[in-house]
Amino acid sequence: MTQVCIDNLMSNEKLFSSKTEPIPELRRDLQVIPIQENGSALLYFHDQREYATPDFALKREAGQLLSLFDGQKSINDLAPHLGKDVSKDDLLQFIQLLDKNRVLASRYFEQHAETVEAQYEKSTVHQSVTAGASYPADPHELKEYLEDAFAKHAKGNVKTVDSAKALYAPHIDPRVALDSYIKAFAPIRDLKPKRVVMLATSHYAGLYPNLYQNDPFILIDKDFEMPLGTIPRDQKAIQELQHTDSDMGISSHDRAHRMEHSLELHLLFLSYLWDHEYEIVPFVTRGLDDLLYMEDGHLGQQLDNFSSFLNKKYGDDKDTFFLISGDLSHIGKKFGDDSPAATMFDDIEDFDNQFLDFGSNNDRESMLSLMKDEYDPYRVCGFPPLYTFLQTMPNVEGEILSYDLWDERDRESAVTFGSILYR
Repeated sequence: MTQVCIDNLMSNEKLFSSKTEPIPELRRDLQVIPIQENGSALLYFHDQREYATPDFALKREAGQLLSLFDGQKSINDLAPHLGKDVSKDDLLQFIQLLDKNRVLASRYFEQHAETVEAQYEKSTVHQSVTAGASYPADPHELKEYLEDAFAKHAKGNVKTVDSAKALYAPHIDPRVALDSYIKAFAPIRDLKPKRVVMLATSHYAGLYPNLYQNDPFILIDKDFEMPLGTIPRDQKAIQELQHTDSDMGISSHDRAHRMEHSLELHLLFLSYLWDHEYEIVPFVTRGLDDLLYMEDGHLGQQLDNFSSFLNKKYGDDKDTFFLISGDLSHIGKKFGDDSPAATMFDDIEDFDNQFLDFGSNNDRESMLSLMKDEYDPYRVCGFPPLYTFLQTMPNVEGEILSYDLWDERDRESAVTFGSILYR
């Protein structure tokens, strides 16, 4: 939905305008990041739910004033602390600037957020959030971009396959992993399945615990609008999944997917490689952390029911292909480690190689045991979708196609990723 349309719907909700009511506090889900830009020290507001104005920033000095906005004090309460050159009206104008850019936990912000989510949930189309950022949005530029990339890699004599059941591949930004994507997707160029069941990491389900805490599998009932064409969903299959009586832990609330990239980065390559008609059954999977503590609890039963249903329905269906989207380890200071990522590379490579070996050999027990050790110490986001697939298709084995690492040296962090083809 365009920002103009959202603003029109928001016209009935006014910005904060009181000098006696408590000033709304800064939203707690924002990341306030100090940056330097053109010689100026700024505070940049990163909003992973994308409600705030993109690239909104303030001068670093504003941080001291922001710290006073605790949700309790009014403009009148703060008046004695203002400098001689700052009036109550000046402070109100500053607060309204913050409110307009949706960084305060105000009624204006809440209405905006609800409008954005309601419009997305009502829509039958998911518009790409990665086109124009991670790769060209223009179809002609994108085709040239991918043609050049595949032609370059084809020199390595990649062999295509005439049959396969599934592919596990990364969803990291293609700008830092294009070679790995091509190693993963080039072999399936000649496949022509009629249906693709997609299992992908959900990066945002945790932001909505009331919606998803009891349902690990989030079903997306939308077509995907990509630069090279719109990829339709399998409406018949989705309706059957939505109306099953079994407790499979499926949620039809697709709020967590509005800004998700894990599915559409795979569809980017399918839309380039495949020109036949096919439909998708897209799922994103929240964390399966409960399995690390109790395998046979409620989550374990939901996983059994879900994987059994998929196996019975699509396991022997030659027209159905499974696409699993996930990266491997996330390490370094960006992800909460005390040590820089570069000091952990040897340990990570050993861990990742075990994970990929267990995945390619369909050794679920060993994979779960590995993840239980220190309770997912390296934040493997590909574990939930891949483990779900392995339980769905317990008799298939695969071949490791790639393994790589993105070293984000300036932030002392890194992400690893790999791919497995199941034939």
